[in-house]
Amino acid sequence: MSQRKRVGVLISGRGSNMSSLINACNKPDYPAVITLVISNNPDAPGLKIATQAGIAARSIDHKTYPSREAFEADLDTALKEAEVDLICNAGFMRLLTNSFVEGWRDKQLNIHPSLLPAFKGLHTHERAIEAGVKLSGCTVHFVRTEMDAGPIIAQAAVPVLPDDTADDLAARVLEAEHKLYPHALRLVASDQIQVEGEKVVLKNSWQAADGLFSPPIV
Repeated sequence: MSQRKRVGVLISGRGSNMSSLINACNKPDYPAVITLVISNNPDAPGLKIATQAGIAARSIDHKTYPSREAFEADLDTALKEAEVDLICNAGFMRLLTNSFVEGWRDKQLNIHPSLLPAFKGLHTHERAIEAGVKLSGCTVHFVRTEMDAGPIIAQAAVPVLPDDTADDLAARVLEAEHKLYPHALRLVASDQIQVEGEKVVLKNSWQAADGLFSPPIV
């Protein structure tokens, strides 16, 4: 296997998706390794999880900076000092400026709990249920300045059940997220994809899985 890509993970809270990435990176055949975890929230529980996993973890509290640019300058420096190749946002609750985003263009991934471009932003599960969709899911995409936009790397769909609450749907989607994010990072870290225009193209041919039908065909 070629040299593993060095990954920096950005979090703001518990970092459950970060944990799924840590577990994936612990496998000897996985093409990436997490070298640094940064949180803009010094009280984020995910910092302790990263430390316990033997990963360098630190907080860069955005509240202590006079501007987004000043905060992002230190964030960028920390990532580059750790020789990070790729960034994974995992519940990182900060909008980034165009300068930072462009500096890491096609090297920064984000996961969102909907099938983008549907239901960008917050309260995705409530909105999906209200809209009456039969399928929801999650998306991993490259970050762009516009919130929850950018070339889509991978998606996973889950059914929306008739009696679902937002919490029910959130739990089902989160389970899919924990499988999807390591899959998407593997594709990127192993150079299996390329960005053409604003679309991700898989370099190798692949066979689609059977479709997910909701309600099911009986």
